[in-house]
Amino acid sequence: MNGYRPVPQWIPALGCAGIVLAVSLMCLMPIVLVDVMNDAMQRLNLSPPAAFLAVLGILVGGLVNVPVFRIERTEVQPVEMMGAFGLWGFTPRFKRMRPNTIIAVNLGGCVIPTALAAWELLSLARAGGWPLTAVGFVAGINIAACYFAARPVTGIGIMMPGFVSPLSSVLATWVLLGGDAFADYRAPVAFIAGVSGPLIGADLLHLKDITRVSVGMLSIGGAGTFDGIILSAVLATVLV
Repeated sequence: MNGYRPVPQWIPALGCAGIVLAVSLMCLMPIVLVDVMNDAMQRLNLSPPAAFLAVLGILVGGLVNVPVFRIERTEVQPVEMMGAFGLWGFTPRFKRMRPNTIIAVNLGGCVIPTALAAWELLSLARAGGWPLTAVGFVAGINIAACYFAARPVTGIGIMMPGFVSPLSSVLATWVLLGGDAFADYRAPVAFIAGVSGPLIGADLLHLKDITRVSVGMLSIGGAGTFDGIILSAVLATVLV
């Protein structure tokens, strides 16, 4: 055979198996995400029905942007028409143009998580003590981390790496509330910090920068920061 070695017949099958595995993982991802989110909501002392409604509201509300005000621009601005839940790399990207920039709030990525965080903050306020003070420190750390990690992106708005917020929330929560006496407070504190960090640090504090890029709509809590707010809050709640 002069050193020739035939290609094994099972190599093409590996390619097909890889595609099947990738498709299977993509199909299972929403189920796993919903299960993790439901577990996180129950750790926030929500009843199972309330936790399910919260998860459903967040997922469905992630498709709803409520306009708040608009900024007139001298040039037409691009608007990304697809890419819900921040999944810009996995969905088609179609654009349309508008002569202004609309500032909106996302129902699932801003309104509902903020309401849940406010409810948790009221519970901590009733308990008082060190956990109430610690939530201010943890949220402040996460807001600062998200502020420096976020950046304005043309056509999308504000984006930030998804791992920044959960890592800073979890680490700060463990440092300040690591004892067994604070075990019941870690999940609410991490959730509040996970919501406030991307929402305030990434979105609100960068509103002044939005005129530096071309974007037709800035959705607070949507687009590039939906994963930052929701996933970081959920992961922080589960990991602590």
